[in-house]
Amino acid sequence: MATKTVWIILLCLFVVSQADQGFDVRHHLSTVTRYSVSKDVTQNLIEGSNVPSECTPIHLNLVARHGTRSPTKKRLRELENLSGRLKELVRDAEARKLPSDKIPGWLGQWKSPWEGKVKGGELIRQGEEELYQLGIRVRERFPSLFEEDYHPDVYTIRATQIPRASASAVAFGMGLFSEKGNLGPGRNRAFAVTSENRASDTKLRFFECCQNYKSYRKAKEPAVDKLKEPVLNKITASVAKRYDLKFTKQDISSLWFLCKQEASLLNVTNQSCELFTPSEVALLEWTDDLEVFLLKGYGNSLNYKMGVPLLEDVLHSMEEAIKAREEKLPPGSYEKARLRFAHAETIVPFSCLLGLFLDGSEFEKIQKEKPLELPPQPPKTRDFRGSTMAPFGGNNILVLYSCPAESSPKYFVQVLHNEHPIAVPGCDGKDFCSLEDFKAKVVTPHLKHAFDNLCNADLNDLKQKPASSKLSMLSSWLFGSSHGSEL
Repeated sequence: MATKTVWIILLCLFVVSQADQGFDVRHHLSTVTRYSVSKDVTQNLIEGSNVPSECTPIHLNLVARHGTRSPTKKRLRELENLSGRLKELVRDAEARKLPSDKIPGWLGQWKSPWEGKVKGGELIRQGEEELYQLGIRVRERFPSLFEEDYHPDVYTIRATQIPRASASAVAFGMGLFSEKGNLGPGRNRAFAVTSENRASDTKLRFFECCQNYKSYRKAKEPAVDKLKEPVLNKITASVAKRYDLKFTKQDISSLWFLCKQEASLLNVTNQSCELFTPSEVALLEWTDDLEVFLLKGYGNSLNYKMGVPLLEDVLHSMEEAIKAREEKLPPGSYEKARLRFAHAETIVPFSCLLGLFLDGSEFEKIQKEKPLELPPQPPKTRDFRGSTMAPFGGNNILVLYSCPAESSPKYFVQVLHNEHPIAVPGCDGKDFCSLEDFKAKVVTPHLKHAFDNLCNADLNDLKQKPASSKLSMLSSWLFGSSHGSEL
């Protein structure tokens, strides 16, 4: 009997070992995930609809996040402090005569790869390459849309005023228009990237223009930290016990941040990331996704409702393209693509407005502004993942098609997420549906509130009736409930 028990234990250890060997931490970095790692993940993707061959694309909308970037200035300081803290932990272990093989060899010698750097947050070479290659692939996939000579009114490129977003737009444009000009050996050409003042950019930086959202976020952040705390406490205790080092919760938080930077930016997975087991990584990823859900995603309707100006802009560009086609305007006189480059705080709310990564019943809830359940904690599976919804370079592409005059309806929309067809609940779970259905089922239900009323209504001066309902709504957004996802 004892022998049988031993064999069962050994078998279990072997299975766990095999599972760990197949585990790649680079797939579990939430919104710090590289585009090349996330792009072909099959979550929520579907086999694309068979677009009739006689249907032709006439306009393309792109909403993309900037590519892979370096840590921000604040985080650079955190990593500098971590270096000193790790040396302190090793000195304490040596003073306690802890066996040297118990201490990870890199720990006492580690220095931040960004040591001495005083500025951060810029697009790095990998990020440039991500957007450059995306530009090439978009052109190759939709050649008829990009066959005309460049003109800024035909191919509109917009970015936020943040340098990593505009640099991403430039990298994308260099790929999109490569070999289309006469500049240098790559036959590049110049092109325009326009930006709105960040204080008034309600289409791409609505999260900065929406005062009620900023108040909501400030009020909610402590509650989100409280939700994450039990997981961090558990992992801190576990890692401290495993290595017999006096790690604090702040140490573990900083080491997890370091793991994400090393794995995503440097492809280093055998240092800080190895401090954590796969199950601990999954939990840490969940805490990051939880924060994204509550502060940027489906956790509160204000998070995505404030993005309606962007959704309206997408629809307006489609309607203008249809008008140009109906009026038979000559090529080169109307827009064929509107290309936008922004941030995770843009792409997540926009994806929510489209209802991505939801089933039908959840989609009905968000259209009624009802809260969704929190993403379930591992080992349970979940659809809401930052790594697939908004990795570096993550994007949504909406292509408008014109079909033969005898067909009814005549215009259709296809939705691609990270270049792949994705289920859209408002399109009956397909990636392709009529423009009429897209407008009626996806866009119109979100148009109940004007941006200014939604974002800048003064809680102390709600003169219009029904004042009680407005106060209740705004109070809910700002202070929420301690139940469900609206904490």
